[in-house]
Amino acid sequence: MDIHFDLKKSEGYKSLSQIARVLTEDWGRKNLYCVSCKRERLEPLRDNSQVYDYACGNCEEKYQLKSQRKPLGDKFVDSAYAPMIESIRTNKAPNLLLLHYDPVDYCAANLVVVPRFFLSTSCIEARNPLSLTARRAGWVGCNIVLKQLPPDGRIPIVHDRLAVKASEVRAKYGRFRFMMGEKSELRGWTADVLKAVRALGKKEFRLDDVYGFEGELERLHPLNAHIKPKIRQQLQLLRDRGVIKFKGNGLYKIS
Repeated sequence: MDIHFDLKKSEGYKSLSQIARVLTEDWGRKNLYCVSCKRERLEPLRDNSQVYDYACGNCEEKYQLKSQRKPLGDKFVDSAYAPMIESIRTNKAPNLLLLHYDPVDYCAANLVVVPRFFLSTSCIEARNPLSLTARRAGWVGCNIVLKQLPPDGRIPIVHDRLAVKASEVRAKYGRFRFMMGEKSELRGWTADVLKAVRALGKKEFRLDDVYGFEGELERLHPLNAHIKPKIRQQLQLLRDRGVIKFKGNGLYKIS
């Protein structure tokens, strides 16, 4: 992967936003690969797609590329809210490629992929509608709330200008591929409980430790009145998939 942009592609453009768009799109066509299979290049899709930018010609996984000049933070501005929510609920969300580029050297500084199966309504935040005087008055965009995702759902492809080995990226993606077959609500629970486990910051933990996140999980899933049973269900799922191990007497260990 070449992290540098081809500046020749920006000739004739004066707007900084247009230059960034042209350069990042060109860079994506030349460098982005499929993280789900061994396909070395993604195929650009038509510009009129509201959710998808690229697709894999082999496994047909879909991708959306979003770029910004500032470092990745707690949130990332995405496109329209309603199409994104609908894509999540119908299991048609794209894998998100979030690019932080250097606006001086014009290169990819950081790039992470958020696997589509980690996306849930818990991490999508509606933005305020555009004002009545705006060209697209009433339009509602969304933010991807990255801090709501577990670290497993933010896989580095480029880190501090260094490309991560594709084999490592694909291995991390594949570890949670089992979530693909889950319904959107269950995927959200799996991701949120896994985030709670990771937030504990220790190799071994007890069931009561995860129960400590009951209030937060209740806020994220207000329609579910049985939070503790759901926590136990998700811990069992993570155990069955080899993410954690159960040692008995309410004690777990991260694999």
